[in-house]
Formats: sequence, C-alpha cells, structure tokens
Amino acid sequence: MQISPSEQGIRRRLFPAATAAQWHDWRWQLRHRIRDAATIARALPDLSARELRGLHAPNAWRMPLAITPYYLALLADDEPDGPLRRTMLPDMREARHVTGEYADPLGEAAHTVAPGLIRAYPHKVLLLATGDCASFCRYCTRARTAGKSTIRWNLALAWLRRNPDITDVLISGGDPLTLDDVTLDKRLAAIRAIPHIKLIRIGTKVPAVLPQRITPALVSVLRRHRPLWISVHFTHPAELTPAAAAACRRLVDAGIPLMNQTVLLRGVNDDLQTLTRLNEELLLLGVKPYYLHQGDLAAGTAHLRSTVARGRNILRQMSGRVPGYAIPLFMFDPPGGGGKMPLGPAG
Repeated sequence: MQISPSEQGIRRRLFPAATAAQWHDWRWQLRHRIRDAATIARALPDLSARELRGLHAPNAWRMPLAITPYYLALLADDEPDGPLRRTMLPDMREARHVTGEYADPLGEAAHTVAPGLIRAYPHKVLLLATGDCASFCRYCTRARTAGKSTIRWNLALAWLRRNPDITDVLISGGDPLTLDDVTLDKRLAAIRAIPHIKLIRIGTKVPAVLPQRITPALVSVLRRHRPLWISVHFTHPAELTPAAAAACRRLVDAGIPLMNQTVLLRGVNDDLQTLTRLNEELLLLGVKPYYLHQGDLAAGTAHLRSTVARGRNILRQMSGRVPGYAIPLFMFDPPGGGGKMPLGPAG
C-alpha cells in the first residue's frame, strides 16, 4: 500500500527516522499516537483560533487526546475547523455540561453485572474488552472510562457461563481490535466455547483510524470464530481512504459481514450530500449502512450533537435518491439505558 502525500508530510514532519515498513505497522502506529497539543500544532500549522484554544486547555478536556499518525494525516488534509478535525481535536466547549446531559448517558453502571460486562437486554450483553482506542473521538459516550479498562475476564466469563439465556455478546470498549492477535484469539475462543453463546459481534473504529491493523493474521483469527459480525464506525466519506477500503475488503472477503454505525454530528455529517456520499461509498465496499445514531446525551457533547429533525429530514431526502440498502435506521439511546429507540425518517 502506497503512503499518501499527506502521510508522507506527517512522517517527514514528526517521524523523519521512520521507515515505510514502520508506518505500515499497526503496532508502530499505536505506540506513536499523538497525545499532546504541541505535537498537534507542529503537524497542523494551520490550526484555527478555536482549535488552538481547545488544544491548549487540557483541564477542559472531557477525555484523553490520542490520534494515530495515519489519522493525523487525514486531519492535515482537512481544513481548519473541518469535519474530521471536529471529531478528534479537543474543544473548549467540552467543559460545558448542559441540562439533560449525563456522564453515563446509557446508564451502563446500573446495568453492569460483572466488571466490564453490561446487560441492558434480556438475551445479549455488552462486553467492554478494553478502555483503549486507536484514536479517541471527542463525542464518545464512554469518555468517563476512556483509557481505563474495567474488564476482569475471569469474572465476566464466569457470569456468562452461569446465564444460559444470554445468546449474543457484543465486544466493544474502547476498541477490541487494539488487542494483539494472541489475546484476541484467546478471548474470542473462551466466549465461543460457552455453549449457549450463538452470536459474537465486535464494535470497532479501527478500519477508519488504524486500517494497518487489519492484517491477514488478524483476519485469520476472526474467521476462526464465525459466525462473527463486525460493526464498523465511519463518520465521514473522507475516512474512506484506499487503506480503509482495503481493510474493509479484506474482512468482507473473509466472510465477515460489516455493518456501519454513524453518529449524526453537527457540522460534520448532518447534511444530505455528506451522508449520501458516505453511505453509497460504503455499499461499494460491501459495508451495509446500518445505524445512524442521534448523539447520546453525553456530558460535554452539545456542540457536536445535531437534531432529530435534521436527521429525519436527511433520511427523507435520501429516500428515492439512493438504493434502499444505503439508508440506515435512525436510532436513539434514551438516558438510563433500556435499549435503542427507532426515530424513523418521518415526523
């Protein structure tokens, strides 16, 4: 895979000694995530005044800063205050908590049945395999646990073995694909060995922010544990680079279905042109646009949260313009948990 001009620019500016092989190594990318304002400023000399204020106010950050060198190159291609930058660069407004926002908007603490294991539905559970992500999205609903792992695998597995009514496990985090192949293989095997677990799903943004992670070795691990479904998280068509496309195709070619979940974000993707292009291009990669999420009521995210009316209007306009496969379900997670609620294109 070629290194794009913007990637070459970031490599020369921040990592002049790095080889092309290192750049393509997902472990190198993880080790060299950018976590401080000074390095961001070196990489992005055109930062806006708003972006500079947000970066230089770490006490206002609602969660850690971490961006892979690969994804930082996408931010370098973005304009100041552009859509990708809004999703990754801290903002002073993260310190503002408006009425109706929550640190734990989905009520996950109340539904926790074992450390890192959440049961909000009768027959399925959410397993938080790690607190780490390749890159931290500023609108994350789990900012309170970003960078922290709560899972205790032995306790979680013991609970699953004792509860035969659970048939479906969604593994998320953090991002489970930041785990190494051996660890991921062992943990998937332990879950698959539980007789009543029929379906395993993984939620990940790795194909968008760290496509180098989708190696043939990882695909072999995942293929061993089918039936396995993966929910990917592409937010904007600028994320659909050749590297990301190759990562998705590698998974699809291995017989692993990919479903995309997008959060509706103000000034990022809450317009007809952006969502239409994103979803049509995903279909060409074999990825089904599955959910369009109304932003959770997570504290400090009001500046990024679009409106239900805007989401409905976009979906109405998409109807008849694009294949039905390209129109996702519009969903909202009410505060306190209890499951997703469909919002629909009408109203």
